[in-house]
Amino acid sequence: MLILGAALVAGALWLASGGALQKKYDLYQMIAEESVAGLNLEAPVKYSGVNVGKVSEIELDPANPERVILLFSIERGTPIKEDTLAVLKTQGLTGITYVELSGGARDAPPLLAANGNSYPLIRSKPSLSARLENVMTSVLTKLDSTSTNFNALLSEDNQAAFKSALADLAIVAHTVAARQKAIDQGITDAARTLANSSRASAQLGPAIERIGRGAESIEKMGNSVTQTSASAGKAVGAIGTDVQRFTAETLPELERLLGELSALSNSLRRLSEQTERNPASLLFGRQPVADGPGESSSNTAPARGQP
Repeated sequence: MLILGAALVAGALWLASGGALQKKYDLYQMIAEESVAGLNLEAPVKYSGVNVGKVSEIELDPANPERVILLFSIERGTPIKEDTLAVLKTQGLTGITYVELSGGARDAPPLLAANGNSYPLIRSKPSLSARLENVMTSVLTKLDSTSTNFNALLSEDNQAAFKSALADLAIVAHTVAARQKAIDQGITDAARTLANSSRASAQLGPAIERIGRGAESIEKMGNSVTQTSASAGKAVGAIGTDVQRFTAETLPELERLLGELSALSNSLRRLSEQTERNPASLLFGRQPVADGPGESSSNTAPARGQP
C-alpha cells in the first residue's frame, strides 16, 4: 500500500509539472536601445498577438549602459525568421508591458546565432512610447526655439517700431477717409477712361486692317519701283557704253576742229585789227614798213595786197 501510494503521488506531481506534454523552448536574444520600464520577468512574448514564450532575463549591457539585453524563451517551432522584428508594447490601461514579434516572410530563412553569439539575435524597433517621446522632444525643442524667437521679436525696440507702424497706418487710414470723395471720383474717372479705351480699341481694329492693306500696297509699289530701277540701271549702263564709244571715236576729230577754229579766229582777229588801223589795206593791201635802224633796204618788200 505504501509503494502504491508513493507511485500515485509521484505520477500526480509529474502530470502537474507537464509530464510528457511539457513544451520545449528555444532561447533568443534582443537588444533594446530604450527604457524597458514596466517589463518584468515572465512577461509574455507574443507573435502577432499569440503567446509564444516569455521573458527569461533582463540585464544592462556591460559595454553600453544605454542598452538593455533581453533573453526570451520561445516555444520550439515558432517561425522566427531573419526579418522578424521585436517591439515593446503596453497592454491596455493596466500598463503591463510585453514583447510583440512581427514580420517574418514565408521565404525568409530561419534566424540562427551569428558567429561569436550564444543566442540568435532578434532585431528590434522603437516602441510607440519611444517614438512619441522623440516626437514630443522634437516638438518641444521647436516650441522653445519659437518662443525664444517670439520673445526676441517682442523686444522693446521692436515694440516701439510696431507702435510707430500702427500710428503711421492710422494716419494713412484717416487721410484715405478724408479724401474718400476724391478717391471715388478717381475710380469713376478710371472706369470711364477704361470704357473709352475699350471703344477706341474696338475702333482701332478696322484702322489697323486698313493700315495693313496700305502697307501691302506700298510693298507692291516698292517691288515695282525696284524692278523699274533695275531696268533703268540696265539702260543707264547701255547709255554709258555708247557715250564711252562716242567719246573715243569723236573726241580726236573734235579737238582738231577746235584747233582749226582757233587758228581761223586768230586770223580774223588780226585782219580786224589791221582793218581798224588801215582801212585802205582792204583795197591796196598792207604797205611795206620802213626799214628800221640797221636794217638793209635791199630786203625785198612783200608784194602789194599780200596779207
